[in-house]
Amino acid sequence: MKAILAIIVCSITLSSFCDGWAQKSSAFRIARLKYDGGGDWYNDPLEEPTLLQFVRSHTNIEVDPNYYYVDIMSDDIFTYPFLFMTGHGNIRFTDEQANRLRQYLDNGGFLYADDDYGMDGAFRREIRKVFPGDSLVELPYSYGLYDCVYDFSHGPPKIQDWEDGKLPKAYGIFIGKRLAVYYTTECNPSDGWDPPEVHGDPEPKRLEALEFGTNIVYWALTH
Repeated sequence: MKAILAIIVCSITLSSFCDGWAQKSSAFRIARLKYDGGGDWYNDPLEEPTLLQFVRSHTNIEVDPNYYYVDIMSDDIFTYPFLFMTGHGNIRFTDEQANRLRQYLDNGGFLYADDDYGMDGAFRREIRKVFPGDSLVELPYSYGLYDCVYDFSHGPPKIQDWEDGKLPKAYGIFIGKRLAVYYTTECNPSDGWDPPEVHGDPEPKRLEALEFGTNIVYWALTH
């Protein structure tokens, strides 16, 4: 029932959501956030298209399943309601870039960042420039994102674990009551969005990752 309800709500909400943005089409799009500092922001470019193809197949959300990337300082950032950020290594926001990203988020944009076992320290440092008065807060598993379409009441799925034995963690930053930044670490669900031949993830793991990504898309659209 939740999945059916989510499909109906998303199909209605997408049109009103896009009315407030200068989107180039009515289809929902995700843009990869390009950042400075030396980290490989561009790695695994098939992740977003594969996720969006899954969303299109399992809901009636109209999507554009192509790969896009956007620079923080480009005016095009305001044509994408959902930004995705991942990579390994360093991230660096200038004050101007941090202010620009904050402007994007204050105006209703959503950022999902997934630590690909390599950007945790840099992301935490740089997101403080964007929200100097707010900290990342760990979200309880009872938070609505975790069961809005598919049931993840146990928390984010651990897709890549590198035998580290650490539990998945997920954090958020809110603007008012709206989740504006969602950050996952020690689990790397976005790796599971790739086609199976990229990482060799077992199909059950990939399905978990794609279902979890669908929850994130739904939550961004409806909240």
